[in-house]
Amino acid sequence: MLTTKKKAAVIKNTARHDTDTGSPDVQVALLSGQIDELAKHLKKNPKDFHSRRGLLQMVADRRNHLRYLETNNKRHYNALIKKLGLKK
Repeated sequence: MLTTKKKAAVIKNTARHDTDTGSPDVQVALLSGQIDELAKHLKKNPKDFHSRRGLLQMVADRRNHLRYLETNNKRHYNALIKKLGLKK
């Protein structure tokens, strides 16, 4: 899980406006942070299958958000991919 400070920093960096917490940009950035944290956990604990399932669900959720963003707002999609360092 992301700490409150890390989560606030991610939201601040990717938000479209001051009170933005639910746009696809922010959701993808938060999911990316959680995925990174969980991947580190799974490297230390390779037999934690419940967390692995959660990781796969987060990856699928992020993929769906990215697909939505790509079809509806290509400019924001390209900027987000570049900012987060994600590949297609």
